[in-house]
Amino acid sequence: MIEFIHLSKNYGTKQALKELTLTIEQGEIFGFLGHNGAGKSTTIKSLVSIIEPTSGTIRVDGTELRNNRMEIKRKIGYVPDSPDIFLQLTAGEYWDLISAAYELDKEEKETRLAELTALFDMNVHREETLASFSHGMRQKTILIGTLLPDPDIWVLDEPLQGLDPQAAYDLKEMMKAHAAKGKTVIFSTHVLDTAQQLCDKIAILKKGELIYQGEVSDLLQGSPNESLETIYLKMAGRQAAGELHG
Repeated sequence: MIEFIHLSKNYGTKQALKELTLTIEQGEIFGFLGHNGAGKSTTIKSLVSIIEPTSGTIRVDGTELRNNRMEIKRKIGYVPDSPDIFLQLTAGEYWDLISAAYELDKEEKETRLAELTALFDMNVHREETLASFSHGMRQKTILIGTLLPDPDIWVLDEPLQGLDPQAAYDLKEMMKAHAAKGKTVIFSTHVLDTAQQLCDKIAILKKGELIYQGEVSDLLQGSPNESLETIYLKMAGRQAAGELHG
């Protein structure tokens, strides 16, 4: 279980996240939805210890993140919102780096790596640098690194962006299978159809504030014959604040 308790993040006078309180249970695919600047990445980066919140608490399985970062990091696999990192490394060197960080057994690592590189069609690109890859290939490289240690908690920030249809389908199937094992998948997306298809629960953020948390099915049942996209735009889009004409 992951708990965000009164989490806030300020950048000078700008408040990027305002008193966020929500709980993510094990066995869930949990989606963060919101416009650019809504606070999705701030929340995710706080969980993976890239950002230090201004105030509030994050707990993972009852353990407070602030005082137990290394213990909790080992439970988490993270895909950032941009794959443009470690560009000077080859794909193989990047995967070696991740394996060392998680202290993976060599045999276990090679078995997992063979499976993942075959799935994402990356097995012949091991000696090529990330700098030479397209956006989609960099995304696949980062994904493989994230999934390599088979962490309990997957934290995926716009993970489908740039993936070809086959890779996107395979990742979505893996997300479902991971949650079915009682593990946790957290991801953010701008693609509302994907959120409707995958998520058990969602949180909708607007300008740093939580405006909805709950099951996707409940949201849809409350507005019969409407898609999640339409419901979302009514809640978080221009029309929600009367901004379209004034």
